[in-house]
This record gives sequence, structure tokens and C-alpha cells, in this order.
Amino acid sequence: MQFPGCIVLIISLLKSESTRAREAAAGLLRNITSVQIYRKMAIESGAMEEVMSLLCKSTISPEMMEQCLCTIWNFSIDENWRYKILRSDVLTKIVRYLDEEDIKVKEAAGGIISNLALSPSNHGALVEAGVIPKLVHLLQTKEDDYKIIRKEARSSLILLARDDHYHSLIMEEGLVRVPLVGSAAYKAFKPLPHSWPTFPDGSEIQRSSRPSKYGATELLLGLSVNEKDTKPDKAKINAMIGRSNQQFLARVGAIELDDEGNEQSGSEKSDLYTILPWVDGVARLVLILGLEDISAIKKAARAIGDASINEHMRTSFKEAGAVKPLLELLKHDDVSVREAAAYALEKLSVSATICQKIKADGGLELLINTVKDPNTPVKQLEKMIYVLSQMFDMGISMVAAPESYAHEDVTSAEKSTQGDTATGNSVISHTFVNQEMASEMILDFDAISRLTKVLKEASPSLQAKVCCVLEHLAASEQHATAMTATCTGSVIEAILEIGVIHGTRADSEDFDNLTSVVTEEVSQAVSAAARLLTKLLNFDIFTRSINSEKFTSLLRRMLKSSFPLQSKDWLAACLVKLESRAGSSGDHGVCSVDMEITIYQTIPRLVEQMLTSFSFENKRSAVMELNKIISSGVLEYTRAMADSGGIFPLVKMLEEGDEDALEAALAILYNLSMDPENHPAIIAAGAVPLLKRIVVAEGPHGTKALKLLRTLPV
Repeated sequence: MQFPGCIVLIISLLKSESTRAREAAAGLLRNITSVQIYRKMAIESGAMEEVMSLLCKSTISPEMMEQCLCTIWNFSIDENWRYKILRSDVLTKIVRYLDEEDIKVKEAAGGIISNLALSPSNHGALVEAGVIPKLVHLLQTKEDDYKIIRKEARSSLILLARDDHYHSLIMEEGLVRVPLVGSAAYKAFKPLPHSWPTFPDGSEIQRSSRPSKYGATELLLGLSVNEKDTKPDKAKINAMIGRSNQQFLARVGAIELDDEGNEQSGSEKSDLYTILPWVDGVARLVLILGLEDISAIKKAARAIGDASINEHMRTSFKEAGAVKPLLELLKHDDVSVREAAAYALEKLSVSATICQKIKADGGLELLINTVKDPNTPVKQLEKMIYVLSQMFDMGISMVAAPESYAHEDVTSAEKSTQGDTATGNSVISHTFVNQEMASEMILDFDAISRLTKVLKEASPSLQAKVCCVLEHLAASEQHATAMTATCTGSVIEAILEIGVIHGTRADSEDFDNLTSVVTEEVSQAVSAAARLLTKLLNFDIFTRSINSEKFTSLLRRMLKSSFPLQSKDWLAACLVKLESRAGSSGDHGVCSVDMEITIYQTIPRLVEQMLTSFSFENKRSAVMELNKIISSGVLEYTRAMADSGGIFPLVKMLEEGDEDALEAALAILYNLSMDPENHPAIIAAGAVPLLKRIVVAEGPHGTKALKLLRTLPV
């Protein structure tokens, strides 16, 4: 390097016709670029571009490939030059080289990817190039020759896992991110004293019907696995394997090495992770929950929450015994530990089986006490309310129930979430009625007072969850009385007033995406508040405490706004309930509640059903019901039909419908054609050629089609 122009000469040899000369030049560049002070000179001389162009050639030899990749590996050490690798076409080839048979080529490609992953801005390009499945495969390869590439693959995956989305992709490949807590933390691990073995979730392994008088039954439980009653399912077997592996490593002091994680440059010493297969990762996280180190416990609880991305992982944590220690941590002296445990339970509670497990482990009373405690931090309180709302949504009662009944609760709740929403709600509501008296054993005035206070001050998303909890409690007259005393009605009124403001804003022209997100959250809170109000209207003491006319006015104004149709379903139901409780009757004219519900909720819902449903029967039933409404002769109904965009699906029904649907569609379109403002839309929808075809066919609907044609300006 003391001779000027030496690097340029070496680079020129990369284009030599001699294979040995090219390989020698590439080897020299690899050695030169391994020295930091010479790396910049090589870059400025164009070495990177020449090496990358060589890699793109189809005739490159394995030796040449290794030398070029190692040179790029050297260049990728410097953050300032990584962008050049990403901007070239060579990244795809580098990722492809992870599948090469030559282990040296694999190592060089893995080293480049590991360095590129050090820059978070590169993660998107790496994932798009398909590195995650390849890195996972390399990490799970057990051959001795793969020691270096496994290290590089683990390092890359740990860095990519810092992004929540990429973490989910890694978990879908069967790996879990686990915090490194230091070998000293595991010294507090104490194996349980000898007793009859249990599954990791705490359930006892059934004793054999043929016990050995020599004690072999306890020692060799596997001898009885052929008995159907004692054979555990696959989830329990995996939990047992994971627990055995991790407890053995903890006992012998090999679960975590002191130098592990040192390669994670750019990370805080307190923020180091490793990547494990999910069986071992789940078991280790649960093991860490039982240690004494506060920092370790907090990290493990948060990692459990982060890993609970699907039903498989949530069930795995349940079988590994995570639920009970997490509930115990809600009583921990350290606030940050309680919040981390609450976060994990919030993520786990998406599963109906987890909610049932929380109840079985005595978690309901603990959750309620946490909510009642005025010293509970807001973040933890929000998560506890979320868990409670999830449990009540799934129809889980607040008292102990026989095991078969508990299983029936979970099964019905799971089925309802897979089927029609309305059907699911009716199943859950039926469960609530059967459990009306159950909640009185735990909830008292203090808890309801605290929930009402939170409802008043919370964000819209949390308000929806609080309303869900209160709605469950409103099945009891005692709780309805308590809600009346805590002025829950006035809080519901305030939520509806905010809903009116946002509904009006949604109708304005300056409605942007951010406002749309906020309005969506508000609409969910309004829907939940309307459901709670509907439930409370069953009790005279509450009905007498509110201004029914004020509530009716607020609900009608929101019904006319641009709120989502799903929200309007609940608003309409609440309006009907209010009207019946207020004793309203008689003809209210155009402005009656029934008419407004039809205009702003029923007609838009049926039009949306015609537009979005894949089932012809659903479309047909919507057209038939719309015909009944429009045929009543109310002008406002035909206007609502046109304003909701119903003309185009009606015209489509002329082509797709059966005899009854065709007749109904013709009748509606004829009514709509009485208003000249609808003529352009009917023509633009393609009605004219379809009507002419019906007339020419001389079928039973030819006359109606001809009358409709004559009303149009064609």
C-alpha cells in the first residue's frame, strides 16, 4: 500500500482473462479491505462496484465467489457504505448464496446480512429479499460446521426482531425472542421438592390404574401413555419437554453464558436478547417469571406479551403455566413489574381458553380488586379493564362453575366469534342472563364507582371497554342501582354528546385521515355506551333518573350523521328501547323515531348488504325488504335509497335476480324514477339495455320494464 495506484492495478486485474489472476486480485482486495485505514481508499478506487459486478456473473467460480463476498463483508462493516450494497442488485444474490452448499460462501453471505441488519433502515429491504426463512433454517441446522453461520443468523434475527412486524414473521417460523437476564439471575432458581409430577400448567398427571409396588409408576410415567385417559395432548407434551430442558440447564448452570449477547453491538447491556425454538423459548420465559430478579421478571412478562401473537402461542403459554405466575405478579411491590404482568395478561386474554384459565386460577377477584384500588396506575388499570371486558365478551361468569359448564361457555363464545356477529352477541347475552346473580359475589359499589370514574375520564377506546364491563354488570338490579347512584347516566350522555360532535365533523369537507381514526374510536365508544344504556333501561330506577328526551335527541342526531352502519345498529336499538320505555305511541309524522331509523339505518344497511354480500340469497332478501319499505310511498325513503347508492346494485339485480327479485327491483326503480334527479344515475348504471331485453323477452315483467323505460329520458 506504500505504492501509489496499487489498488487501481489490483482492481484492473479483476477483469483479466486469467481465472487465477482474477482470484488472486480478489484475494488481495479481501486482505486489503480487512484493514480499516485502507478500506476507504479501496472504496474511492471503485473496488466495491467491480466486486459486485463480478458476483453478478453466472460463470463465477466458488473460490472467486467466496473472495468477493468476504470483500463485501469487509465493506459492510462501515455503516456509511452499506447503502451501496442495498441499492445494487447484488443483495438478492447475497441472500440466495445462503442456500449454497459451500459453507464458506454461506458464512460470508451471513456475515454481510448480519452487518446490514445493524442499520434499522436496512431491515425492510432485507425482509423483502426473503432473509427470514433462510436465516431460521440456518439457525436450526445442528451440524458442527455451521457454528459460525448459526451465530451470524442468530445475530441478524435478533436485530430484525426489534421491529414488531418482523418479530411476528420470525415467530411464524417457529422461533421466540427471549431476554438475556444474566447467569446470576438463575441462581435463585429452586427446583420443586419431590412430589407427584404435574403438568407445567399445574394440572396433576393422572395416577396409573396399575401402580407399581416398587415405585416405578412415579419414576417412569411413560409406561402408562398407552392408556387413553392418561395420555396428554401434544401441547402438554411440548410444555413438559420445554420445562425439562430449561430446568435442567438452569440446575447445571448452563442456561445462559456470561459472554452471551456480547456480539449485539449497538444494544444496551440491559436490553440483550437471544432467539430460541418456541418450545424452549416459552418454557424459559415462564421459568424467568419465577426468579427473584425484578428486571428479569419484567423483561420476561413483556416478552410473553410480545410473543402472544396467535392462538398457538397463547395456548403454549397457558400449557407452560404462565397464567398463574402472571396473576401473582399483579400483587408485586414493584409498579413496573405489575404493569408488565398486566401487559402480558392483556395480550393473552384475546384467547377464550386463557380467559377461562384466568377464572380457574382465581384471577377474576384479583382483577376486580386491582380495578377498585385507587392506587392502581392508569396504564395497569386500562389493561385490567381490557382483560375483564374480554372475559365478559366471551360469556365467562364471575363465579366458579362445573368444568363441563365452563367448557361450554368457552366453546359457545369461540363459535360466536367465528359466525355472525349478531348471533354471537345473542349467545353471549343469553349467557349473561343465566349468570345474572353471579357477579354480585365479587362486585360492590366501590368497584362500580371506580369504573364510572374511569369511564368519565378515559380515552374513547378505553371507554368502549369500560362500557362492556358495566354492560355485563347491568344484568343485575343491584348493580343497576349502583350505576344510577354513581351518575353513570350523565357519563353516557357526555359520551353521546361527543359522538354528535364527531359525527357532525365527519360530514364536513375538511375530514382527514387522522380525524377518521379518532371518529372510528369515538363510534366504538358510542356503540358501547348505547348498548349499556339499552341494558340499564330495563330498570325503572335508572329510567327515572335520566332525561329521555335529551337522550332521544342525541341518538337521532347521530343516526343522521356519517357514523359507521355497525354503530347505527346499536343506536337504532337503543332508540326503540327509549321510545318503548317513555311510552311513546301514535303517528309522529315524517320525523318519528321509526322513520328516522328506517332512513338512516335500515335502508343504508340493506343497500350495503346488496353491495358487499357474496351470497345471492342475502342480496335477494335485501331487495325484497327494500321493496316493502319503498312501496309504503314515503318520499324520504326513496331519497334515502338514492343517497345510499342503491341504484347501481338494483340495476345489477335486473341481470342476476330470479323472478321475485326482478319484480322487486323493477318496482323500486320505478318509484325512484318518479324523481327526475335519479334519471342520470339509473341510465349510467346500465338500466336501459337491460330493460329493453326484458321487454323484448315478453315475459311477465315486460310491462313493468316498459313503464320504467317510458319514464326515462331515452
